[in-house]
Amino acid sequence: MSKTAIILGATGLTGNLLLQKLIADASYTKIKLFSRSAVNISSSKIEEHLIDMFALEAQKTLFTADQVFCCIGTTAAKTKDKEKYKSIDYGIPVTAAKLTKANNIATFVVMSSMGADAKSSVFYNRIKGEMERDILGQKIKNTHILRPSLIGGKRDEFRLGESIGKGIMKLLNPLFIGPLKKFKMIHPDKIATCMKTVANTSNNKSIINSDLILTIANSNNNE
Repeated sequence: MSKTAIILGATGLTGNLLLQKLIADASYTKIKLFSRSAVNISSSKIEEHLIDMFALEAQKTLFTADQVFCCIGTTAAKTKDKEKYKSIDYGIPVTAAKLTKANNIATFVVMSSMGADAKSSVFYNRIKGEMERDILGQKIKNTHILRPSLIGGKRDEFRLGESIGKGIMKLLNPLFIGPLKKFKMIHPDKIATCMKTVANTSNNKSIINSDLILTIANSNNNE
């Protein structure tokens, strides 16, 4: 069965890896990208829409697919203005979920983060938690929320704080065993593999912590 997917955030580290996986999968015949800049990947499957992501609701007629993948996110260091941060990390994913529901798309997979909690006193954790809450509130048939820990991999842009954090996490990773596994640094390729896997094998609503992301990805080594 041929499938159409939507990816939001395909220019980012995880979103780009996910895009490459969907291109390589013959079951996907069309991949719609909604973003503010081009991905610079050539494929007959890609249908690219360069838009104002803060006005995503205007794309309702184009927002049709079998599955939606949301890889949108920023960081406190990159987006210091809290209102803008909320517009990105809460506003875009929740708008996408509302469009998914309105257009009767059955599957929505979104990246959140470890520590997400709508009742948290920490602003960034609270925003992620509110995003999760309001996406689940759309009652999309198959909704999967991934909560990765610190994401490894090489970015196009240099982030000093993140680079230092990754260096420390590489040293600590072997110590994270048992219940602490969810704190291990995770590679974006594992997240992308997990997103694609749960979109095609799970028919429920789930919140997937980082250790389970890794387990699901490793069970699909052919990705």
